Amino acid sequence: MQRYFVLQENVTRNSIRITGDDVHHLQRVMRSQVGENIICNSENGQAALCRITMLTDDYVDVEVIEWLKDTNELPVHVTIAQGIPKGDKFDLILQKGTELGATAFIPFQAERSIAIWNDEKKYHKKVKRFQKILKEASEQSHRNRIPTLYPVMNLKQLLDEAPAHTVKLFAYEEEAKTEKMTSKLVNSLQNISSHDKIILCIGPEGGFSNEEADQLIENDFIPIRLGKRILRTETAALYALSSISYQLEELRCLT
Repeated sequence: MQRYFVLQENVTRNSIRITGDDVHHLQRVMRSQVGENIICNSENGQAALCRITMLTDDYVDVEVIEWLKDTNELPVHVTIAQGIPKGDKFDLILQKGTELGATAFIPFQAERSIAIWNDEKKYHKKVKRFQKILKEASEQSHRNRIPTLYPVMNLKQLLDEAPAHTVKLFAYEEEAKTEKMTSKLVNSLQNISSHDKIILCIGPEGGFSNEEADQLIENDFIPIRLGKRILRTETAALYALSSISYQLEELRCLT
């Protein structure tokens, strides 16, 4: 069933008004008709089964049939701090990271970032595209919330943001080269509760510099490996999110 995210100001207990680009999608793409059912998500994470009652060129009105109790969010908050990659790799990270349950994304200007996002005018255009990717990926994967996209940060700003999280990790290729029998990632997740907030830092192409790794460790970030192989920057966050989902959702269903 088609799902749409709506502004909180357009939501009441019994009815919802859909505006913006979704009106065109409902009318021109989906060819929706009065009486059809859809799901609407409010900005506070609540989802409702709804029936279309009116279609106009400016808005679509629906009546709430039932407020749904199910949630499709990860049991913990996971923020991906991604060293800015080149090309359109960040698009892929946002799309697939959203599908895999990330709560937020922080793009940061790392020492080895090839791309430089310091032009506010150009970045503003990127943000519009990024927000569209986040919304569409959230709808496709039946998320209850759209992930938050933070402004671009440097490493110092990222470290200032980190204390808001209870578990701080960074993917470090030197860890993948060791012969350790235990995984710091698994060890970090074993005692995680729903009150915890994870921040995971991923380096750009070329990884973290020694200085950056030292600063992260000094600020209580735990260096982790993501398997024994060296992953591309656009693969690393997806591996980690899949591991977190498996550890906290699938394995715990068995216990």
